[in-house]
Amino acid sequence: MSAPYDIPEPPEILDRREGPYGEVVLRRHGGLLQIIANGCFLMDTSDGRSERLLVDAALAALDARVTGPRVLIGGLGVGFSLAHAAGQSRWGRITVVEREPAVVEWHRTGPLAGLSARALADPRTEIVETDLVAYVHETCDTFDALCLDIDNGPGWTVTEDNGGLYAHAGLTACARVLNPGGVLAVWSARPSPEFEGTLRNAGFRQVRTEEIPVARGVPDAVHIGVRPG
Repeated sequence: MSAPYDIPEPPEILDRREGPYGEVVLRRHGGLLQIIANGCFLMDTSDGRSERLLVDAALAALDARVTGPRVLIGGLGVGFSLAHAAGQSRWGRITVVEREPAVVEWHRTGPLAGLSARALADPRTEIVETDLVAYVHETCDTFDALCLDIDNGPGWTVTEDNGGLYAHAGLTACARVLNPGGVLAVWSARPSPEFEGTLRNAGFRQVRTEEIPVARGVPDAVHIGVRPG
């Protein structure tokens, strides 16, 4: 008698909210936690290498003479970038901008707390609940690094409003919140040579891309640029 086929378990919905920018869902699939926004898969807890590289690449590109650099992380997600930054003693202040109140709550008191509790308790950490696109246009704060991970990449945004962030005007706003010599690091689900050109046209220097191989498909990527001093 042949063995029965293994039928994968369907994802378990842990929470579903109507947020200010549409529906956000936290679900468990096997041993993974996943965040879905408006039906678009954003991220899960399977790996985290590329999110950690986002922070590492920004720190490595900074002038070593900068003491206590301030980093702005765009997007809390499942917390990999925040947790990694909080684990590095060199960062002086860690500000995370997250526009979905549900995501913040999932980290503070929900299923994602185990990934980020220590980082949230770090006195250097500040969570700002607002839209990053508006924040980079309006804030008076400046930073030494901006680690941007609010979409699946420059050409694959969660909402249409985010698209302008990766164009010339949006990148100019990102540069506005960076100190001279500050680093912009942008996460993407695939490398984008076109975005490298846009970074250069927006005035960024030392533009490069680091790739992270994945099990299947094209590699993840981190695009890096430095605001001139």
